[in-house]
Amino acid sequence: MTDAAGKPAGGVLDRYFKISERGSTIAREVRGGLVTFFAMAYIVVLNPIIIGGSHNTDVDGNFLDPNQVTAVTALVAGVMTLLFGLVANFPFAFAAGLGINSLLAVTIAPQMSWPAAMGLVVIDGVIIVLLGLTGVRTAVFNAVPNELKAAIAAGIGAFIALVGLANSGFVTHGPEHGPPVSLGVDGSIATVPTLLFCIGVLLMGVLVVRKVPGGLLLGIVVMTIVSIIVEAILGLKSGAEQAGGWAMNVPKLPDGVGGLPDLSLVGDVDLFGAFTGAFEHVSILIACVFVFSLVLSNFFDAMGTMTGLGKEAGLTDEKGNLPGIGKALAVEGVGAVAGGVGSASSNTVFVESSSGIAEGARTGLANVVTGVLFLAAMFFTPLYKIVPMEAVAPALVVVGALMMAQIKEIDFARFDYALPAFLTIVVMPFTYSIANGIGVGFIAWVVLQASQGKIRQTHPLLWAVAALFLVYFARGPIENLIN
Repeated sequence: MTDAAGKPAGGVLDRYFKISERGSTIAREVRGGLVTFFAMAYIVVLNPIIIGGSHNTDVDGNFLDPNQVTAVTALVAGVMTLLFGLVANFPFAFAAGLGINSLLAVTIAPQMSWPAAMGLVVIDGVIIVLLGLTGVRTAVFNAVPNELKAAIAAGIGAFIALVGLANSGFVTHGPEHGPPVSLGVDGSIATVPTLLFCIGVLLMGVLVVRKVPGGLLLGIVVMTIVSIIVEAILGLKSGAEQAGGWAMNVPKLPDGVGGLPDLSLVGDVDLFGAFTGAFEHVSILIACVFVFSLVLSNFFDAMGTMTGLGKEAGLTDEKGNLPGIGKALAVEGVGAVAGGVGSASSNTVFVESSSGIAEGARTGLANVVTGVLFLAAMFFTPLYKIVPMEAVAPALVVVGALMMAQIKEIDFARFDYALPAFLTIVVMPFTYSIANGIGVGFIAWVVLQASQGKIRQTHPLLWAVAALFLVYFARGPIENLIN
């Protein structure tokens, strides 16, 4: 819609974010931003558990204070989400990547100091930014066949659904000598919060089928209110305090609503500490292997997530490419730098942004809403904790179902397409890693194409990436060999 001068109608916001041009409205963007925040807010609680606390000591026995990690997690997520929305104009929100923060806590930090580990994250980010600015990331993104892009989107749908199922307690680790996963407790839904999750899935499914505006947001609000009432009656507390409790946040009204955040961890970075030989088990080669692992994980997690989110939002062209992806990928790399400087771990595009897209978000204005809420979360931590995981997880499952629609673009009658696509889709949720799914899919794709004599028809970048993933998957033996 345009005015008499040929400019988009709707004011400055509409023109800057191209809201009408992308078939959206300000109301949809605001709703989408709200839903994305609620779907992602758990990271402000979970990240401190993963990288903070006395159970995550570095080689010197030091650890990151969980309250400080909470503050910087919200800070960096807010700043990066705002920046990406304003510059790249996509509704893809940012937060600390779950794969990389686990890698830091389990593998890297125990061999060096936490500041040195965060220094590696900053170096990883600088490399990612350079790859984005030089066009390498864009070239790789555009070289991916459309069938694999569709498989990545569908795989992310399966992955995000599993996240919702696992976070709600619907899917749990199986018994010691049984299957690796189990339904609830001993094959049964045995807790009230998990039952509420099931009700939430059906409620949000009905709202989506009925095309109720703001259905996902409405579902989250309704299930939060129901959860508060249930907690007031039953006093379930958290799963850490009693069996059958809430997965993470206990839905009850807080005693207080705010306080000044402790941002002492910002800037607590030793940029080249891992390369100085100051740590007994970390040589320059080992430090380089760590950086390689961080770069490859960051590179393809973000690329895969943007592919899936872009296709779900209908923002890609006929080849599955996102317009302006080069700028978006360069800005995304800044997330690793910001995460390292803030000691919050590398920040990247979050797959939970798909919940806001399902609510109608199509532009960076949704990111502005989400980013502002993350910044507010630094001051109002108890307030956002009212929303339990069991009220948000149903939205992830519903969005996962919506994203699986991309599978229709894959010709499963051709096995040279079917096997790489299938492996991409199933490896993502099974290994809890988007990058792993992409890597296995790439390797299978080039091998099957070569088996048909199509070596030259396969893009050289696909061969290069497949080779890098072979090294990535073998990084454990390589580290042992170096040691």
